[in-house]
Amino acid sequence: MNTEIFNYELPEELIADDPAARGTGKMMVLNRSENSITHSDFSSITDYIDDRTTVVFNSTKVIPARIFGKRSSGGRVEFLLLKALSNGLWQVMVKCSKHIGKGEVVSFPNGLTAELVSRNEQFAEVRFSENSEKLLEYLDKFGDIPLPPYILKRRNEKHSRPDDKEKYQTVYAETAGSVAAPTAGLHFSREIIEKIREITGGHVENVVLDVGLGTFLPVKSEKVEEHTMHKEHFVIDEATAARLNADKAAGRKILAVGTTTVRALESAAVDLGRIEACDKETGIFIYPGYEFRFTDRILTNFHLPCSTLLMMISAFAGREFVMDAYKAAVENRYRFYSYGDSMLIL
Repeated sequence: MNTEIFNYELPEELIADDPAARGTGKMMVLNRSENSITHSDFSSITDYIDDRTTVVFNSTKVIPARIFGKRSSGGRVEFLLLKALSNGLWQVMVKCSKHIGKGEVVSFPNGLTAELVSRNEQFAEVRFSENSEKLLEYLDKFGDIPLPPYILKRRNEKHSRPDDKEKYQTVYAETAGSVAAPTAGLHFSREIIEKIREITGGHVENVVLDVGLGTFLPVKSEKVEEHTMHKEHFVIDEATAARLNADKAAGRKILAVGTTTVRALESAAVDLGRIEACDKETGIFIYPGYEFRFTDRILTNFHLPCSTLLMMISAFAGREFVMDAYKAAVENRYRFYSYGDSMLIL
């Protein structure tokens, strides 16, 4: 399958660099059984949820994971912290004008230091002067929210803004671990979630998938099948898995909020309609030809051309249908990407 068939043209002005207020914005509704496209607003999301629906969120929390320091030579260094490793080290991406070598120490504001332990073409492993708990406290105070590069480019800015700490975080975020937001969740206000609880009789669940940098990486291989998928850690506890399995067995429709929630549910599926509790990494790659085992409906945003996320949505709704919908979204001036509008697929 050629990667290029997932490409499309997008005018730059349709890339959203600031989100609509929570609970507002446009929402495109794709009905797979009717092959229909409806233009709506996110405020009407509850019209598409009934007492036979179970809504599943990804309650991961974005870490302010970008920090800026100096080398002993005075040169500027940027770290993007990706994940804590089991040996007390952190995996980071390093940006600097000149090569930084093993053993070199980088100094950050307020006394934090980091020693480079190893490095390859993509990532480095570093040891910070603070343990992980203290480091997360440091990041909360001094770190920069790791906005997608296309938002900063659109703004013509190098740093996130102070209000991005609130805007680029879902209202239900709980478990710190992501370097990107599960952006479909950004549309929800607390009031809408409470209304969903009332409609569904409390059938609202949370899983956790820590969103990694791979979310933004385009597929560079000519053939889709040749792409190496990034891995992300996810957790579905025993009680949540049991409730979701009971709901599925009872015929309730599982609405996954965001592709990261889909990724967790489908990774946990051990059979058609049944998942198991998990605490592990997943490298699942969902593209056309994949048969979904647990997900019935998806709320998502509009994704980058030739991205694994667009491929996942195409697997769920059909590539031609999805590409037609994207064309309609451009024509109707929808806002795209992380801070953009939403798409509900029934």
